[in-house]
Amino acid sequence: MRHLLPLLLVAAPALADDKFTPLFNGKDTTGWTFTLRPPKDKPDSKPDPKETWGVKDGVLVCTGKPNGYIATEKEYGDYVLKLKWRFPKDVQNPKSGVLLHVTGEDRVWPNSIEAQLNAGFAGDLWLNADKAGKLPTLDLPAEQKDVANKDGRHYFRLNKDAKVEKEFGEWNQYELTCRGGAITLVVNGTKANATKGGSLTKGRIALQSEGSPIEFKDIEIRAIK
Repeated sequence: MRHLLPLLLVAAPALADDKFTPLFNGKDTTGWTFTLRPPKDKPDSKPDPKETWGVKDGVLVCTGKPNGYIATEKEYGDYVLKLKWRFPKDVQNPKSGVLLHVTGEDRVWPNSIEAQLNAGFAGDLWLNADKAGKLPTLDLPAEQKDVANKDGRHYFRLNKDAKVEKEFGEWNQYELTCRGGAITLVVNGTKANATKGGSLTKGRIALQSEGSPIEFKDIEIRAIK
């Protein structure tokens, strides 16, 4: 019995580390910033974020127009991010994404790694360049690279023809683990992608407005070592 107490004392802090912290409070967009692309005929205008993003019944609602994103005010590195998303039942051309390690200037689109949410492609990865046009790098098998994408930005998920998403109107769950340059994506409990050796290791987290309505909820994060 003399050895049990020290073991319990060591184990207790690990339980606290397992707790997730909400990034979205379910009431408003406190802790988030907005970046939206102005219309071509009014390039100097500033679109009203309230026309694109809102909160209803604990859900973050996006109209999808104009293109842009909502991003955390804080930067994060080495974490597990969980969130749920769904497209409306009658959605047309459903598009969106989760931007990881957002760095540099806010623009559409910022330097980041995009965890794809486009219907049928959840778990794919896209690379978004910095202002100078330099793409971030990822270490992924050559067979996952989309050879039709000439600028080398798109990588398919594992088993890209498998159905991992739910029907429109139903909630899906993303679990994204970022540690150093490594990123692992899990969609509805299925491992969809895994990278290592990426050039981006920390930054803000963003959710895209990309032309179609989408909803998010239960957005939470846990730091890892």
